[in-house]
Amino acid sequence: MTFKRWAAGAALLLSAGMVANCSQIFGEGAGGGDGITTAMLVGADGDSANWISHGRTYSEQRYSPLDAVNRDTVGQLGLAWSADMDTGRGQEATPLVMDGKLYLTTAWSKVKAFDAATGAKLWEYDPKVPGETAVKACCDVVNRGLAAWGDKLFFGTLDGRLIALDRETGNVAWETVTVDQSKSYTITGAPRVIDGKVIIGNGGAEFGVRGFVAAYSADDGKQLWKFYTVPEGDEGADAPAYLKKAAETWNMDVLAANDAIGGGGTVWDSMAYDPDLDLLYIGVGNGSPWNRAYRSPGKDGKGEGDNLYLSSIVAIRPKTGEYVWHYQTTPGETWDYTATQHIMLADMDIDGKPRKVLMQAPKNGFFYVIDRETGKFISAKPYVSVNWASGIDPKTGRPIENPETRVDRTGKPALVTPGALGGHNWHPMAYSPSEKLVYIPAFEAGMMYAPEANWKPDRTRGFNVGFNLGAGDLPPDGGFRKQVAGTLRGMLVAWDPVAQKPRWTVEHPGPWNGGLLATGGGLVFQGTSGSEFNAYDAGTGKKLWSFAAQTGVVAPPITYTVNGEQYVAVLAGWGGAYALVLDGDLLKRKAPVRNVSRLLVFKLGGTAKLPALPALSELPLDPPPSTAAPELIALGQAKYARYCSVCHAPGAVGSTVLPDLRRSGALENAQAFSAVVYDGALKDNGMASFKGSLSKDEIEAIRAYVIKRANEDKALEPAGRKVARR
Repeated sequence: MTFKRWAAGAALLLSAGMVANCSQIFGEGAGGGDGITTAMLVGADGDSANWISHGRTYSEQRYSPLDAVNRDTVGQLGLAWSADMDTGRGQEATPLVMDGKLYLTTAWSKVKAFDAATGAKLWEYDPKVPGETAVKACCDVVNRGLAAWGDKLFFGTLDGRLIALDRETGNVAWETVTVDQSKSYTITGAPRVIDGKVIIGNGGAEFGVRGFVAAYSADDGKQLWKFYTVPEGDEGADAPAYLKKAAETWNMDVLAANDAIGGGGTVWDSMAYDPDLDLLYIGVGNGSPWNRAYRSPGKDGKGEGDNLYLSSIVAIRPKTGEYVWHYQTTPGETWDYTATQHIMLADMDIDGKPRKVLMQAPKNGFFYVIDRETGKFISAKPYVSVNWASGIDPKTGRPIENPETRVDRTGKPALVTPGALGGHNWHPMAYSPSEKLVYIPAFEAGMMYAPEANWKPDRTRGFNVGFNLGAGDLPPDGGFRKQVAGTLRGMLVAWDPVAQKPRWTVEHPGPWNGGLLATGGGLVFQGTSGSEFNAYDAGTGKKLWSFAAQTGVVAPPITYTVNGEQYVAVLAGWGGAYALVLDGDLLKRKAPVRNVSRLLVFKLGGTAKLPALPALSELPLDPPPSTAAPELIALGQAKYARYCSVCHAPGAVGSTVLPDLRRSGALENAQAFSAVVYDGALKDNGMASFKGSLSKDEIEAIRAYVIKRANEDKALEPAGRKVARR
């Protein structure tokens, strides 16, 4: 189906009254010819051949009515073609498909275009993000996708640029810097386009930035409006009313006195749009720092205030950025409980009445149903194990908190569930209107939150969270590793949003499983951390089909047709936050998960094969002897926790994506280790210099700590055991 034919069909739907408000549909700036228009985006649900926006439709339901691949035929699904990526990092993008051409982003913010039926590469574009930008990213150098409008594609880069490409050639139409690049802002989320306005947020709350979302002209990249999510240090008379309201919930003296704190509240992923209400819904992230006792202390020095609009869903006008309403899922958040997770819109009957609802399963472990017209709370129930709150008050919509887990008030460590990775992270959900179920890629992973004494923000490098991320990591055989490992659980949950309970659950061997797709064929597709790509019965959860993907799959699938033939596509490649902080040894003892970044495309009767994986080379855990003084090792432990653990895993246990420092050849030589960490010898590979944050003596202490940990873990290994080198 061509876009000209689709535009004509959309116009017919509009004239028949099937899509409301023609002034919104054919608003100023609508594209013509074969370009993407407002009519197409608003009416995308009627275009089953293509996938033209991030969640397929503005409602972000990730449901396709295509049904050639169904419960009866899915057993015939086979690989049609595949394409290897040139980035060995996490892959999280949703491809777009338009007129038989597939477009996607990869790690390091690269863009590629393929023939959607054959896999022939059409063009590729590399924005050449500086390698040292990686140190500004909390959760891998990922990118989640593109937006389309007119004849252009739009995407954000890790270093904060918004770029428009010509869809046919991949040539740059324009680019604009959207952030202060001297600060640790990043972009990993996909933009959205509403009536010619490209809307993009950013990340960086762990590093001390102030969150915002902004709109840019699709024609030339000119900024049209900016919406800040948290107040600045001094909200003057000219500040908008919504920020003055927010200021009442913060310790403004702290924000004013130290701009390195920033406040956080970055809009790093989720958005949805209701064209009938003309409301854009954004998900707002965590505080900066996480620990509210440092971010917004009361007179007693303990955390105080709701800290709007952290961990909130906020409705704004996409034309002007005007605030309309908000709902805060975690008032006074202190656990990194973002509300940036997938926002989904649907109409459903609740208590016998039709309701326009917004649904979200944020990090805090509760599934929320909110009235999307007013922001009023309807219901919420836990979809995973939760110990920080016993429930949500049905009258106020506020959590009923467990005081023992409110670590910013107690000042004491606590093992809290969910942990900072949440009960659900960025991985998209899906909704089946026929089953009336929301499918959640959920997991359980508790975290030890230990307030860091005398914490101070660092303007240059490292996590600014106010917690000791290395708390309890020794001894290795009886500390946090066993406690946290006991909380790890992955699952696919089919959630009834009206009854607020699961209808069925599929247990996965590990957390951090892929995003979801639901189809008219009665199927739910999902990749797993166990290197599978699976299809389940949408009504029962029975596994009907599986493909050995050779790598963990975390990105969400899509489906489309070319010449009437249905395809299912997913970008494979293990990575992201969990893969970086995971206890690598625990995972490797089950089965090695390596990164093989590759686009996989399937069709009925597909006969293509993946190339055989090369054998894993072996690298023994063979560190130099640990001879440093205990005081030096203790210093190294503290510095490692703050500056190294986010990429190389807490406790130096070795992540499954980046180098395992316990096995680094540089451990043998202090000068070699310092050349990397202090001098930035590997900055182009993503390992930036920490010269502004760590002295050479502190870097030597880190080396001593890693050597100590490597020797401890070597003692735990069976004699002669070797560990796979990735």
